[in-house]
Amino acid sequence: MSTPEDRTPGEPREGVTPGVPQEAPGAPREGVTPGVPHRGATPSTPQTTTASPHGTPLRADCATDSDGRITFRLPPVPGAHPQLLLRLRPKKGRSETTRHLLDLESDRSDGHRHAVLEPHPALDEGRWDVYLLPEPGAERRRLRPGLRDLRSLVDGHLRDRPAPVAVRIPYVTKDGFLALRAWRRTAHAEARAIDVTDRAMTVTARLHGAELHADATVRLRLRGTDTVRTVRPRTDGDARGFSFTVGPGDLADGGGGAARVWDAFVRPTDGAPPIRVGRLLDDVADRKHVYVYPAVERDGSALRPYYTVDNDLAIEVT
Repeated sequence: MSTPEDRTPGEPREGVTPGVPQEAPGAPREGVTPGVPHRGATPSTPQTTTASPHGTPLRADCATDSDGRITFRLPPVPGAHPQLLLRLRPKKGRSETTRHLLDLESDRSDGHRHAVLEPHPALDEGRWDVYLLPEPGAERRRLRPGLRDLRSLVDGHLRDRPAPVAVRIPYVTKDGFLALRAWRRTAHAEARAIDVTDRAMTVTARLHGAELHADATVRLRLRGTDTVRTVRPRTDGDARGFSFTVGPGDLADGGGGAARVWDAFVRPTDGAPPIRVGRLLDDVADRKHVYVYPAVERDGSALRPYYTVDNDLAIEVT
């Protein structure tokens, strides 16, 4: 799910170095930088930025572990029973409907507070803003990010995930606040490498939450239509790893020169639901402007792979 804050019009491309993902200028870096769920409809609430007694914004540190657990830590805060509030950012024009509340426990040694977001239940897919609730019924106050220790997420693609596949990545919003990016999918195909040559592009991926069968296919669907191109993947012996190759000619459809976007899926077996191909299992919350690839140009057309605002794999043909 995306909002105007995170979504940019169209699908812009950045300058690239062939074959190497490029980091766009100004793109945020992920990594180390200096509980009972509750659901229910809540009205929009005025919000302020929490400040320390010295007038500086209050910051929340957070650390992830390999099981998907996130621990938040705050300096001493006012209120008899402070809580951490996570709210799912609603789509434009819709009201807020989903929240999680976490008790902030006191650390006896220094008076700091901490809260733990357990791996289960999984958060709904979308963007979750993080607030301090000084006490039940009080005005919520948005938090700035402190230290974000995401080292456990860096090699997350190396671990096989059971169904459903749930991912949470703490990140900094464009206006400088702490938030979580969450995905929850029945199964997921993690793109590991995209090799672009002067003739074609090859995607190497691994399936999580399902297994590939002998009749597995890669399906490239023309966005906004029912048009599908089917590619037979090369599969590994463990029924999880696969790769596929496409060139500009494979995705030609007589579009009259207009740009066309093809979304990538894998179907593990005939009749099974298609599974989206993307890249979610590391510490990068917003990949679109961080991983940018060159185009394959042949016979008057160009094919360029890219990641969408939801970190899913798509291919633009012009």
